[in-house]
Amino acid sequence: MRWLLVLLGVAVLAAVAAVVIVLPSSSEKPIKTSSKPVASPTKEQPTPQVSEFSDPCGTFDTDEKYTYAVTGYWIMPKSNPCTWRHQFQEIHRVGGDTVIRIGYGMQYRPIDDQGRILRRDNNQVDDLYADCVENGRTCRQAADDDLKKFNPGNRIARTFVYRTDESYSTSIFRCTDVERTIKVGKRVYFRLIAPMGGASDDASCNFDEPGKYDLILVAASAEDSLTQLLKLGDQFGVRVFPALPLAPRDQKTPTRANPAHIGALTTLTRRILQDYGARFEGRAALGGVYQPFEVQMGATLTSNPTLQVYADQHDIVEQELPDKPILISPYLDARKRVGFGQTPLQVAEAFKALARTGVGIIAPQDSRGTGKVGLFWPDQRGDEVDPRLRPLVGESTYGDTYHGSTRDYYREMSIAREQMLAEGFKVDLWANVEAFEPSGDQPCTPQGTRGKTDKKRLDQAVTMAGRYVQKVVSYMWSDYMTCGDPSLEKEIIKDYARPIVVDAIRRNRDIQDGMEVRGYNLEGGSVTVEWSGGTKDLDIAGVGWLDKVPQDPSLAEGLQTAWVPFDWSQVPPGEWIRIGVKLPSGQAATEPLRVRISV
Repeated sequence: MRWLLVLLGVAVLAAVAAVVIVLPSSSEKPIKTSSKPVASPTKEQPTPQVSEFSDPCGTFDTDEKYTYAVTGYWIMPKSNPCTWRHQFQEIHRVGGDTVIRIGYGMQYRPIDDQGRILRRDNNQVDDLYADCVENGRTCRQAADDDLKKFNPGNRIARTFVYRTDESYSTSIFRCTDVERTIKVGKRVYFRLIAPMGGASDDASCNFDEPGKYDLILVAASAEDSLTQLLKLGDQFGVRVFPALPLAPRDQKTPTRANPAHIGALTTLTRRILQDYGARFEGRAALGGVYQPFEVQMGATLTSNPTLQVYADQHDIVEQELPDKPILISPYLDARKRVGFGQTPLQVAEAFKALARTGVGIIAPQDSRGTGKVGLFWPDQRGDEVDPRLRPLVGESTYGDTYHGSTRDYYREMSIAREQMLAEGFKVDLWANVEAFEPSGDQPCTPQGTRGKTDKKRLDQAVTMAGRYVQKVVSYMWSDYMTCGDPSLEKEIIKDYARPIVVDAIRRNRDIQDGMEVRGYNLEGGSVTVEWSGGTKDLDIAGVGWLDKVPQDPSLAEGLQTAWVPFDWSQVPPGEWIRIGVKLPSGQAATEPLRVRISV
């Protein structure tokens, strides 16, 4: 099993919540926890090897200086190794300890009568694979020739291709009589052969009986990018999640994996992971693997063949990389005006379906960057949506536009996670907060209109989801964290110490009434409470207490817990109040909690 630790039940919260809860929603319920200890993935964190090092890319330090609530980021493939190095330093500087690779797709391809691989968009010869030639024969023809040496009835029935900037050892091969490496200039091709369908990937390598076979041709790099990334992970104390091959898409329904090609994908996945296992066993910097095929979380997810991709790959990971999880990042759509918009309860059921495939980390996209979910509190349902959302949803109120807010969805998924843990499924819930806007004056990528967001909005996203997740990550570092002036990265560096509050519950201490507040950067601060009857500033150090490192594995790293006395009888029942935290520097949470007491 992977990444395991005994997760002690968090029954204390449930016991307190059963008496009186401060709820950010009229429908919000306390999370019930099992009285039995249950297992859950935990992180095995590498530590930086040195405090400073130099190489041809420059001099780099490995200190965390501006620690922020978001601790993991997606990054794009880059051909320049110095770019990787600068990205790791930048991510680590703001407290990032996790890097997730954007990956490449496996594709089924037609061939012409000369055995050349064609592009699917225009049926022309694909230059990426045109150079793959053996003794004057195309790699497709050469593979067919080698199979026919065993039996004239053998033939290549289907051809799949996969491009990557990684490279592999001979551990990727299973049947070396027909599988090999073909080096052409700076490009290396790996020729893999498997029985058509690929699910069995026969280890006997018996080709004496006539059969149909899949050719999987991998266009790789002479230098392995994953080796470079893991070395950087060792140096900066960062876990790396390389991307597994993206499944071939169904041409009629591109949002689904093609069920006819899952077998071939399983073969390629198995081969890559057995190579990882041979080369990277025991590497703490290898955090797990990422399956980049996205699905929408909703009621119809159980019929999506992509779940079979997740399940098959989970089985292979358990065999080849024990204790390393698969990470997936499905998306949400809460819009009422589209037929496929889903409610929080429907999304929670989808979470259970995903957990049953065996994936270890589900990091749902909060979908605020795409405008498919809004950041709002229950008493803001009648408010006009953020102007930055209007290019997607028009002028409307939050209540008319969305089935629920980000907080509603993560709350229900956290309850679903507790249920799955009780059933024995070991899964973590992460929040993938999108660090961009649907459009903007400063587009952040060469293609598309997605624009720069700001730290205030990112803080707001953390506030909404942070109560319910084990980690907060963000799509993505390049280019959304680094575009614009000032960039989001620079905004974080300038404002990293600002408090962020994510939760508040009513809790007694001995006989004294009060509240427990969770958040980031609470030390030295005061809890601020605003209601119709007045305001109060409650100094945490002076009248309460602070737990800087709560021993609760269900909480995201960096969260702190504070308690302050407060007489709740002075607040009229059912009234919405605002709770924030303010530091002596004047920095205050930009997004206070909006809560009300339920008796």
